[in-house]
Amino acid sequence: MAIVSEEFGKFKDRTIHLYTMSNTAGVKVSVTNYGGIMTSVKVPDRDGQIADVVLGYDTLQEYTEDSIYIGSVVGRYANRIKGGMLKLGQSTYQLSCNRPGIHLHGGNQGFNKKIWEPQVIQNEGAPGLRLFLDSPDGDEGYPGNLRTRVSYALTEDSSLIIEYEAETDKPTVANLTQHSYFNLAGQGDITNHLIQINGSEYTPVGPDLIPTGELAEVQGSPFDFRRLRRISEAMAEEDKRKKAGDGFDHNYVLDTRGDIKKIAAYLYHEKSGRIMAVYTTKPGMQFYSGNYLDGRWKGRGGVGFFKHAALCLETQYYPDSPNHPLFPSPLLLPGDIYRHTTIYRFGLRSK
Repeated sequence: MAIVSEEFGKFKDRTIHLYTMSNTAGVKVSVTNYGGIMTSVKVPDRDGQIADVVLGYDTLQEYTEDSIYIGSVVGRYANRIKGGMLKLGQSTYQLSCNRPGIHLHGGNQGFNKKIWEPQVIQNEGAPGLRLFLDSPDGDEGYPGNLRTRVSYALTEDSSLIIEYEAETDKPTVANLTQHSYFNLAGQGDITNHLIQINGSEYTPVGPDLIPTGELAEVQGSPFDFRRLRRISEAMAEEDKRKKAGDGFDHNYVLDTRGDIKKIAAYLYHEKSGRIMAVYTTKPGMQFYSGNYLDGRWKGRGGVGFFKHAALCLETQYYPDSPNHPLFPSPLLLPGDIYRHTTIYRFGLRSK
């Protein structure tokens, strides 16, 4: 078990570093303090062949120019808020709208565009990295000074543990997540992956991908992944409810109910044998199947990010929760601590 650091480049006259954690199983995870971005996750297959199972770029500059949140920490509020309108008590705040009529993933300069202060954790059992960010009152329209901490740790059983904490001096909202794009094959298309999602309901959306406010049962629909199922088969199903961009971009209401010991999602690539299990304390998870990737963005080695090249499993409060009082509340008050843990556990499955 080890963690090493190296210079990754310079941005705004500051040196940015890359931190790589490794274990004896051959798993390596790299994170930079720009955007808290997870740039690489290298995992062996059944035959010991290593592949990078997340999308990423070659250079820091490419990450600074990225607009699809590759591998980043997203905040203050992950996902969408309609109209950028945030009402807290008797006060209403206008958040920045970085999409037409929508505040997405924290706004124009969200946490994915910030330089975080790094601290290496030299722990024998799970070496890791702790990142700190102070978001000032009014940042992207949000009230309150928000002191944020995110830590990454890799264990010997190949669990990548991500812990989030935040404190505020004014009532505000907090909803942080990790926006890595996964492909357990290391290349190609994720529609041949099998996935299981422990969610009996999801939040239907309108044309703007904002939740309608209702909860719908997945039973009998293409959204039903309660049993391990091939993604391509679900995509091929006809469904009266509009699917976003020929695929999935939907929030699941997790049956785990915040129990970190229960699997929220399970991803399997048959040929390589690689698996990834997801655990979280959050009530929701966005399953995004890379519908809007169209080759415009070029990743490592100049390879384009094409449609369905990877998928995201973003643990979260539900989208637009501040505008839906029946959804779990992302409200954070002075004196309280926002806490959220997500684990991505990598492994192998026999044929």
